[in-house]
Amino acid sequence: MPAFRRLTVPLALLLAAAVWLTLLVAATPARAALPLEDYAPYQPQTRCSPSAKSGTVVLRSWTVRRFGGSAGGISRACGGSGSEHKEGRAFDWTVDARRAADRKRVHDFLVALFAEDAEGNPDALARRMGIMYIIWNDRIWSAWNGFQAKAYLSSSCKSLRRCSATLRHRNHVHVSLTRFASRGLYSWYADRG
Repeated sequence: MPAFRRLTVPLALLLAAAVWLTLLVAATPARAALPLEDYAPYQPQTRCSPSAKSGTVVLRSWTVRRFGGSAGGISRACGGSGSEHKEGRAFDWTVDARRAADRKRVHDFLVALFAEDAEGNPDALARRMGIMYIIWNDRIWSAWNGFQAKAYLSSSCKSLRRCSATLRHRNHVHVSLTRFASRGLYSWYADRG
């Protein structure tokens, strides 16, 4: 057998093995290897599409499974004031600010979302989930403010004293997602569908 042919066969086998390995690795998504997303921009409701989006359902289920509480609503009927619920990209997590166990659940949830990752990136989980903002117990954590807690008062209320527990988000946590996140197109959702 000529020397050229003896080298070509092993080279072809090596090339085939490299292609196979590349395809295998590409078919196995690794969340940690995906680049970390930047802080989510604010995307207000602009259309009526209230059916629950897949990413919103997955994140709500994960939250209840991991931290307890109950799954609240996703969809809202269109009309009236704007809400990401009316695009199927916000969910409510039913917990009660008057109960110590629920306050701990929410605390643990927020700690997990806003923790640094192994590379020291702040708010890593919230960024990978595409969370725009969270409202709970008269506070809002928004991506555009680096998830720094701020006082919150619903535009439907003149004062906290004249505001219902629901509008103050004392009987549920509200979580709003970007459009891409609601469809599961951020790194956290890879292979969770």
